[in-house]
Amino acid sequence: MKEKTGFLGNTDIFSHLVSFKYLPRWVVLFIDFIVCISAYYIANRISIEVFKNLHLTNVFSFYERLGAVMAMQMILFWFFHTYSGVLRYSGYVDAIKLVLAVFVNVVLLIIFNLLFCDDPSHCLFYNTGIVIYGFLAFVTLFIIRLGVKTFFDFVTQNQGQIIPVMIYGTKQAAFGIAKMLQSQQEEIKYKLIGFIDDDTDASELMILGVKVYNLSEKNIRKHILKKTKAVIITPQKMSQINPDTDLDIFLNNNISVLTLPPMSIWKNDMPTLKQIKSVQIEDLLERPSIKILTDKIAAEIDSKIILVTGAAGSIGSEIANQLIQYNPKLIILLDQAETPLHNLKLAIEEKYPNQNFSIFIGDVRNKQRMEYLMDLYNPDFIFHAAAYKHVPMMEDNPEESIRTNVEGTKIMADLAVKYKVTRFVMISTDKAVNPTNIMGASKRIAEIYVQSLYKNLLAQGKNDTKFITTRFGNVLGSNGSVIPLFKSQIEKGGPITVTHPDIIRYFMTIPEACMLVLEACVMGEGGEIFIFDMGKPVKIVTLARKMIKLAGLVPDVDVKIEFTGLRPGEKLYEELLNHKETTIETHNSKIMIAKVQEYNFELVSNQIDELIKYSHLCKSYMTVSQMKKIVPEFKSKNSQYERLDI
Repeated sequence: MKEKTGFLGNTDIFSHLVSFKYLPRWVVLFIDFIVCISAYYIANRISIEVFKNLHLTNVFSFYERLGAVMAMQMILFWFFHTYSGVLRYSGYVDAIKLVLAVFVNVVLLIIFNLLFCDDPSHCLFYNTGIVIYGFLAFVTLFIIRLGVKTFFDFVTQNQGQIIPVMIYGTKQAAFGIAKMLQSQQEEIKYKLIGFIDDDTDASELMILGVKVYNLSEKNIRKHILKKTKAVIITPQKMSQINPDTDLDIFLNNNISVLTLPPMSIWKNDMPTLKQIKSVQIEDLLERPSIKILTDKIAAEIDSKIILVTGAAGSIGSEIANQLIQYNPKLIILLDQAETPLHNLKLAIEEKYPNQNFSIFIGDVRNKQRMEYLMDLYNPDFIFHAAAYKHVPMMEDNPEESIRTNVEGTKIMADLAVKYKVTRFVMISTDKAVNPTNIMGASKRIAEIYVQSLYKNLLAQGKNDTKFITTRFGNVLGSNGSVIPLFKSQIEKGGPITVTHPDIIRYFMTIPEACMLVLEACVMGEGGEIFIFDMGKPVKIVTLARKMIKLAGLVPDVDVKIEFTGLRPGEKLYEELLNHKETTIETHNSKIMIAKVQEYNFELVSNQIDELIKYSHLCKSYMTVSQMKKIVPEFKSKNSQYERLDI
C-alpha cells in the first residue's frame, strides 16, 4: 500500500509524534535547567563586555555564581511546579508560573547583592547580568513551550484532531466555556476561533482575544460556514433558540451543533471537556422550565408512605426519583419487570443512600398479591403508572390490555378505598380522547371507573380517598417511543420509518410530565381529570429529518426516510379533549381540568365486570365490542375491529 504523504512529509511519522506519550517531568526540568545555564552564560558575557572598563569584580568565581543562581532557580521551579505542565498543552497558567519562577529568582538575587555587597565594585553578582538572565531565561523557556504547542497544534489539525469551534452566546456561560477550551488537555481538541451573537453591534467586540461575529448573511458566508466545524451553544442560549429555524443554518451546512449541561450543575464554576455533548432532539423540543408549588408538594409528601405502580417504567421511575426530593417516609416500588426494577434499585441506592424504599415484585392484575401489599404497607399515596401502552401490540392483544389497564386499575382503586389511601393518582394518556385503538379505549375506561367510583363514594358521604387522573401525550425518550427508535435506525444507517408524512404528535419531557403529575396530585380535590399543556404538536417527519441532521448526516442521502403506512389503531393526530369536553383553568397555566361526561357507577361497574369476564375468556371480538358499549366514541382505525363500528 502506498504510504500517505503531504507537504509535511510522511504523515505517519507526525501521527506517531502526536500519539507520543508526555515527556517525564524530570526531562522537562532538565531541559529548563540547560536553558537557564545557557541564559546565565550569555547574560554574564554581556555584563562583562558592558562593564569591562569599570573594573568591577565578583566575590565568587563564575562557576560558584552559576551554581548559586541555578540552585535558587531549581528550588523556584519546584515551588511553582513549572515542569508539571504538558508542553504541547502550555497556556496562560504555564506562562505565569514561568514569570514567577524566573523573576522571583532575579529579585532575590538582587536583594542578596544589596545586602551583602558593601562596595559596588566588589559584588556577588552583576545586577545588570541578573536582569538580562531573567529576560533571556523567561523568553527562551516561553518560546520553547509555545513552539512545542504550535507544532503539535499544527500537526494535529492536519491530522483532523483539532476541531475549529465557535461559541454561540456571549454571556457568563460563554466565558466559562471559552476558558475551558483554552485550558483543555485532551488528545482531540476544540480550537476556539470566535463567538456568535444575535446583536447587530456584536461584530465590533473581542472576547478573550477572539472576534465576535453577528449572524448576518455576510458573516455567515465569510467566517462561520467556511471556518467552523462545530458550534457550541451555551446553556442559556439553548433555552432561547427557536428549534425550527435557529439551528438550520448550521445543520444545513454540516456544522456539528454541541452544547453543555445548565450552569447550575457545573463543577467549580467551570465546565469540562467531557461535558460537551452533541445537541439531542430532546434538547430542542424541551420547553422553558416550569414552576410548580414545591412547598405544597413537600408539605403533602413529607413523612408519607407512597406506592408507585409501574415503577420500573419511564414515568414510574421518574416519579419515584422526584418524590425522593420531598422526604417521604417510605417509597414502595412495584413492578413485574424484574431486571428494570433491579436496575432502579441500584440507581436509587447509589444516588440516594439514605432514602428508605422497598422493592416489591408483583402484578397489579393479581388481586391477592396486591391485597397483601396494601395490608403490609398501608400507603398514604398511590401513583398508578402501571399500564400497557404500545398501540399496535394492544391492538393484537385486547384481552391483555383490558386485564392490565382496566382490571389492574380497578383492583388498585378498590384497594385504595378499602385501605383508606389519601390520594390515588392515575396516569392516563391523550390517546384516551376519542380513542381509535384498544390501548386508548382501555385507558378511557380506566378513567371512567376511577372518576365514577369517586363520585359514588361522595354520594355515600365517604371522602377518605381522593381520586385524581392526569392525562398527557408522548414523553420524550420513554421506553418504546419514537425518538429511541429513530436513534437506533440512524446508528444502523437507516432507513428511518415514519408511518405517514402528515402524522403529528405532542411531546413532553419525562421530568416535566412527572413534575406536573406531582402538582396535580396535591392540587386535586378529587374526581378531576387534569390535562397538561403539551405545547405545539410536532410533525414526525420533521422530527426525523432534524435528528438525521443532528447526527451530522444528510436526510434522504445518508439516511433514507420511508413511509410505512398508519399502524393498526393509529391516527394522524392526538387530542387532549373530545368534542364534548371543555376545560377549567388552574393557577398553573400548564395544568387544566377537563370537564368530562359523568357516568353512573353501578352501570359502569357492571359493564366493566362483563368486559373483564370476556377478557379472561380470551374472546377478542366480544371484548372489543363491550369496550365500544362503554365508550361510544371509540371508533377503530386501520384495524380488524372496524367492522364492529358498522
